[in-house]
Amino acid sequence: MTPSAPAAHLAQFNVATLLHPLDDPRVAPFVELLDPVNASADAAPGFVWRLAEEGAADATGLRPAGENVIVTMSVWETREALWDFTYRSGHLEAMQRRREWFERHVRAHLVLWWVPAGHLPTVDEGMERLADLRAHGPSPRAFTFASPYTAAEASGHLPAVPAPQPEAVN
Repeated sequence: MTPSAPAAHLAQFNVATLLHPLDDPRVAPFVELLDPVNASADAAPGFVWRLAEEGAADATGLRPAGENVIVTMSVWETREALWDFTYRSGHLEAMQRRREWFERHVRAHLVLWWVPAGHLPTVDEGMERLADLRAHGPSPRAFTFASPYTAAEASGHLPAVPAPQPEAVN
């Protein structure tokens, strides 16, 4: 009998370049959508986790890719769960209106990759996976909805998760 592959979840990282600062009235409709869309994600079937700045409800204050670039990152049980949230929920309205608030990206702006269940990716990890996708195209290490890979195909590219340390006995 062969050992089964470790359980994996799907991580997504997205960058979006603002046309105007978040406090600009032209971006107000986007800002008004943040709380309901995030609440929808939190309640969606298959949702595991999403990035939020410490002490904030979202990640819009984090700017690892530049002052006018906001990021989102989340983890989902399956590709289908992320697809359903992205394209079959209130999130779709924000996506349909994105050209009002964000520049059109000429390079990849969304990357997907598999992580071991229980692993919460870092912003640096998301930036590195996006850079990998931009440099090398889709692979089991960094891919897109249009060019997906299964968790089994990506099993050799899963980030290492530290083994739990035994508790000290006194």
